[in-house]
Amino acid sequence: MKKSYTRLTYIVRFSILIISLIAVSAANAQWLLIPMEQGKQTNHLKAYGLTYWALEVPREYRCYWWLNYRGGAFVLPDSQDVRVRAVLMGVRFEPMSDADYTSIKQSVLEGSNMDEILLEKAPKIAVYAPSAASPYRDPWDDAVKIALDYAEIPYDEIWDKEVQSGVLQTKGYDWLHLHHEDFTGQHGKFHASFSTQVWYQQRMLMFEQAAAEAGFQRVAQHKGQTAQMIADYIANGGFIFAMCSAPETLDIALATRGGAVDIVAPELDGTPIAADAEGRLDFQRTLAFENFSLHTNPYRYEFSDIDNPNPDRDAQSGVEDFKLFEFAAKHDPIPTMLTQNHVAVVPGYLGQTTSFNMDKIRGSITILGQVEGTNYAKYIHGKLGKGTFTFLGGHDPEDYRHLVGEGAVPTNLDLHKHSPGYRLILNNILFPAARKKPQKT
Repeated sequence: MKKSYTRLTYIVRFSILIISLIAVSAANAQWLLIPMEQGKQTNHLKAYGLTYWALEVPREYRCYWWLNYRGGAFVLPDSQDVRVRAVLMGVRFEPMSDADYTSIKQSVLEGSNMDEILLEKAPKIAVYAPSAASPYRDPWDDAVKIALDYAEIPYDEIWDKEVQSGVLQTKGYDWLHLHHEDFTGQHGKFHASFSTQVWYQQRMLMFEQAAAEAGFQRVAQHKGQTAQMIADYIANGGFIFAMCSAPETLDIALATRGGAVDIVAPELDGTPIAADAEGRLDFQRTLAFENFSLHTNPYRYEFSDIDNPNPDRDAQSGVEDFKLFEFAAKHDPIPTMLTQNHVAVVPGYLGQTTSFNMDKIRGSITILGQVEGTNYAKYIHGKLGKGTFTFLGGHDPEDYRHLVGEGAVPTNLDLHKHSPGYRLILNNILFPAARKKPQKT
């Protein structure tokens, strides 16, 4: 009886709280400010989900992103449904009258390094991953899927068959995410650690079967075709966000002309590595990296010298911490959007590709965040044709040493509501929603 009474009391009190929040006179507030600085927001990550929800059909509310103001605050129209949604999501908001909004907006527009960005639409999101019901499902989790699920942002999962059928264009996806992927056909460079394990052996066989069914002789050619179609998607106006090994292996696959140059050891595909394979790499085809050298030894858990090979894998703090660069909001709105945060230095974390060797990054690429005291970038952004790509090193911003295989526990974001690393992921998710002003530089 006591337990039932407690539950009923909670429901009554919660209902009263919601009613009190939505009962504020509309004459006194026309806007809701979603603060995003340190210590002022009750759930930084779900604030992105609330903003996305406000942009979705059938609401399609007019929303704003105030860059470099209070940690990158959002401005949503004040309405009963937005207030209720914010309360249910645990997101703090501050009501603003039209006079308040006009006054603060003027200070934002006149500020030396602030700006207002109109958010127009909820981007349609795809994640390159086999579904949980698929036999190809990954034996690891994906930080972006964790972020999307936690923020209650919808997405579709697509895999090689869908990408190669052209769904990125035909279904109008605005944004594509890639995570712990191997587009080179080397089966994730897991041979040394997992070649005797059943899940790895089955995975190799399934990938070989999928390549054959798609008409390719080798997995590298099958995955290479996917890599090329992703590059075409970007060039035609798409946005991609890639983490962990995906940025590195995507560019390696493109440099091999979609697997036409065999860089895969015979232990993995039964065919020899091509003569002068490294000399035949075409760096004109890559997105972000150039002049890199390959690590083709199947027993080495690295793909190339793009990655930082020596982070201290025993340390739990300080290693791989990276500083976000500050950009001029009015002149460089895109990198400014991508680096909005409540901290200037983000705690580091590892991955198969942990960070990016700056000696191998094209000069046209924008460095968004650099590992302090090193020659490695953690966070970069670039353009291809009409679209853009953003790469973030490491596997999971709140899991310093991520485990692969059975037994790994997915990150619980209820324990990390203010994660600055996960904020970077969510910045990228909202980025395609923005009406971007022409850059002045």
